[in-house]
Amino acid sequence: MVSKKYRSITLFVFCIFSSVLYSQIEKEKKPLTEILILLQEKYNHQFTYADDTIKDIYIKSPSENLTFKEILNYLKRETKLIFQILENNFVAISTQNTSFSICGYIIDYETRQPLETVTIIGKDNYTISDSFGYFKLKVSHGDENIIIRHLGHYPKFKPTYSFDQNNCINIFLLPQIETLSEIILTNFITKGIDKVADGTYTINFSNFGILPGLIETDVLQTVQALPGIQSVNETVSDINIRGGTNDQNLLLWDGIKMYQSGHFFGLISIFNPLITTDVSVIKNGTNVDFTDGVSGTIAMKTDTKINNEFIGSIGANFINVDGFVDVPLGENSSIQLSARKAISDIIETPTYDEYFDRIVQDTDVKNIFNSDIKFDFHDTSLRWLYNITDKDQIRLNFLSVNNELIFNETATIDQNEESKESRLIQNSIVGGLFYKRNWTDKFATIVQASETRYELEATNADILQQQRLFQENKVSETSIKLNTWYKQNDQLSFLNGYQFTETGITNLTDVDNPIFREFVREVIREHAVYSQINYISTSKRATIKAGIRYNYIEKFKKHIVEPRFNLNYKLLDHFSVEVLGELKHQNTSQIINFQNDFLGIEKRRWLLSNNEDIPIIRSKQASVGFNYSNKGWLISAEGYFKEIDGITSQSQGFLNQYTFEKANGSYIVKGMDFLINKRFNRLSTWLSYSYADNEYTFNDFQEINFPNNLDITHTITFGSSFSIRNFKVSAGFNWHSGKPTTNLVIGNEIVDNTVNYDVANSSRLREYLRVDASATYKFNITAKVRAQAGISIWNGLNQENIINNYYTIDANNTTKENSNKALDFTPNMSFRVVF
Repeated sequence: MVSKKYRSITLFVFCIFSSVLYSQIEKEKKPLTEILILLQEKYNHQFTYADDTIKDIYIKSPSENLTFKEILNYLKRETKLIFQILENNFVAISTQNTSFSICGYIIDYETRQPLETVTIIGKDNYTISDSFGYFKLKVSHGDENIIIRHLGHYPKFKPTYSFDQNNCINIFLLPQIETLSEIILTNFITKGIDKVADGTYTINFSNFGILPGLIETDVLQTVQALPGIQSVNETVSDINIRGGTNDQNLLLWDGIKMYQSGHFFGLISIFNPLITTDVSVIKNGTNVDFTDGVSGTIAMKTDTKINNEFIGSIGANFINVDGFVDVPLGENSSIQLSARKAISDIIETPTYDEYFDRIVQDTDVKNIFNSDIKFDFHDTSLRWLYNITDKDQIRLNFLSVNNELIFNETATIDQNEESKESRLIQNSIVGGLFYKRNWTDKFATIVQASETRYELEATNADILQQQRLFQENKVSETSIKLNTWYKQNDQLSFLNGYQFTETGITNLTDVDNPIFREFVREVIREHAVYSQINYISTSKRATIKAGIRYNYIEKFKKHIVEPRFNLNYKLLDHFSVEVLGELKHQNTSQIINFQNDFLGIEKRRWLLSNNEDIPIIRSKQASVGFNYSNKGWLISAEGYFKEIDGITSQSQGFLNQYTFEKANGSYIVKGMDFLINKRFNRLSTWLSYSYADNEYTFNDFQEINFPNNLDITHTITFGSSFSIRNFKVSAGFNWHSGKPTTNLVIGNEIVDNTVNYDVANSSRLREYLRVDASATYKFNITAKVRAQAGISIWNGLNQENIINNYYTIDANNTTKENSNKALDFTPNMSFRVVF
């Protein structure tokens, strides 16, 4: 159990942390009640009011040389309340009714025809346009942002002050040439998660609810709430989609492929939630313009809206501080900048301690004696958005990510104390240019060019062995993509395109004693052309996407053809079925040469296929499912078959007799994902279950067929969230059956000075159980400054969850079991100010 002292320290730090931030904002401010009492005595007037009217209002004290009339004007201006002088020196205080109505006509920009069923959303209300495109909406304040959305058109964002309160204005929406799939399940699990007709899950973080254990909208933690997606070792750098390894996921940030996903060496997503607004998760039936990702795709998008007002926020939690600004550059352009940095060089919180212990357990860092350890991470995102005309858009993206761990190892040799520095650095720098032109209301082109640089390097100084080991893994990828969209009519559209990708990967190992150096660099250039047809029936019951992608790999002179297909058909008003299938390939993979590579913290290194002992990975997948939505009930079920061929044993992370073996093989997963969700007025409850049978085939191993290292047969997730006004709370648990492991042969544990393992993956670790909870509260500091405070608990029961184990032989020639544990009880708290 977690000690009372531990919890007291956590609470104390949070109180200090929150009060310092809040005091900076509330400096010199006093409760309105105190000010009114002083004014009553000074000016001989009595204020009358309801307690709720002035509750939680703080202002600066007015100047002492003001007249009473000037005092009332000051109070009106600062509080936005009404002060009315009555008889006998009484002053009545009441709230202002600032609400008013706006109206307008929604019109198609190209056809100049009115648009029906357009959704117009305010802060507290929403409405839908009629057959004339007309709408009327009641808004609470003059500073609200109105969101206007319609299927087949680009969304529009307008502040209320741009409306004419006396006349209805015309609002033009630009047609979206790309086909948008209809949403079939809304608010899937929680607010902001939807499932669309092509099987894709979309997550909108600008309108998001809350999930157990999360108070920050961490992209890669959030996707693990979806059925069939999990991380068996509790990290964001090792996400498993339907039993696949993390290197088999295509990770895109604004269309740019990412080779690094985690801060804190895998515990926190590198994608700043302040600038990443939308995520699409695809498990099958991928669009033809996507390559790689034989297990699945996680495509993140940043905000495309150009704001006309300055927007900013500053926040902090027990791990990092962050900031974000969106600066308008006229009406058609803006710059977005976000930054985040670890706070460990200022203060080491209980959350930091848990995270650090988690990543360094069973590593060279943990085993260092008398070390001075320094750890830091930071990231910076920069975006420039420019609408040249109503038909031309430019987006420029830049992202820099850095993780750094440094420590000194000290030892006494020949009565002299020696100290040497070891370090581990992991960073990424990516950039992308996006240009889109809508030539007509039927034809559009998109050109995107991107560059990705990833680097992982480690220097391990061993004083006792008088040895220095340097390791380096670099990835450089350039991509150019051209997409064309042609919309023949409301039912039929076409996607065609070309993509060129050049990927270079370098691996270096350098030892000074004895002298050894190995340097390997591989480069692959690939060309692809693709075409896809998108069809929506006139009744809106059938949605079909069918396409084909042709790939040519120059180095191997290899031709690969990949068909993609997905169908959704609405049998009844609330019931639909879906059929999806795809073939995919990828040229990159991650391997583990030795468990102590890169200090044992970031063991995996990227490699390119050589079409021999490292094959091109190929996949084929098919699935069938159904969806039901009615009266607050959501039910989704999907059965699937997935086969991945061309994997290497080194990419699978074996910790048994096959740790150092080099062989090629495959695996097949047959499974089912099921979820039921019931929504009430303010309460949402869900239960999901996943079943998977995941089996390897390695013809060169003694056991040709045996359970996959990621064979989690049963997974159950239960959760519930509740919201009322500005308060949100959520709690739930995650349970899954034990991960496969390999035990020793009892009674014959050591043979020829080597650990003697039993049949590979014939045993299981203990079952995994984790209970999480979180809560957030939003409140206004002033009319234009808002704040949010949050608290979360990860593994609230402090359950000991073993995520890996293996055996070694100690100095006494006996076997020793080594176990890696998941996070213990881990609290976190956050505070954010938005202005």
